[in-house]
Amino acid sequence: MKIDGVAAIVTGGASGLGGATARLLAREGAKVAIFDLDDEVGSGAAEEIGGKFLRVNVSDEVAVADALATAEAAHGVARVLVNCAGVAPAIRVVDKDGKPHSLDVYRKTIEVNQIGTFNMLAQFAARLIAANSDADEAGVVVNTASVAAYDGQIGQAAYASSKGGVVGLTLPAARDLAQHRIRVMTIAPGIFLTPMLMGLSQAAQDSLGTQVPHPSRLGQPEEFAQLVQSILTNPMLNGEVIRLDGAIRMAPR
Repeated sequence: MKIDGVAAIVTGGASGLGGATARLLAREGAKVAIFDLDDEVGSGAAEEIGGKFLRVNVSDEVAVADALATAEAAHGVARVLVNCAGVAPAIRVVDKDGKPHSLDVYRKTIEVNQIGTFNMLAQFAARLIAANSDADEAGVVVNTASVAAYDGQIGQAAYASSKGGVVGLTLPAARDLAQHRIRVMTIAPGIFLTPMLMGLSQAAQDSLGTQVPHPSRLGQPEEFAQLVQSILTNPMLNGEVIRLDGAIRMAPR
């Protein structure tokens, strides 16, 4: 798919992996709509790239439908969707005091990371199919999982469960949408320098980076965005999950 001129939606596009992706797509000529819950950062990011910001809870069916309609009115029918919105709680199944994992936290993690991804994908695809595109390739969806889907660490039961669901969604969604010429791919990033890790000291960041075999450092959000670009422009990439992790296999903690 040629990126120049297409309408694109990036969830979680205010910062981190989504922010880098939104910037790259805009540089390549896409008309980008950022769906996020951070009004201040999201509005600034959209202004920086000449895009549009919409405050959206991706797990809310009505909110997503309304936001997609608003984005379409501004930019036309979206042909690219990159799902980066997510949460990452760190809670053990049973803590040191014998207290079980909060079901509300577990439920919210599934709702945002897994249900939110599916909600965006399904509604995006429905609008695109209704537009009756005659292009050889109607659209592309890139979801974000995590190496935690395979190597979930201590305290990542909720997060790993939700990302495992995104991995499991990839192939059946690609098969469902193949007749409509819509590709579905997933990226499973390793340890990346996102806003959550930016709050750590440099020593802590360096320590995490040394766990990566090569290159022995934290991933840069721009490297995630670069892979998104490669997926969009390579028509044979479909129904697959790509680990972007420097060959790391996560230890229990």
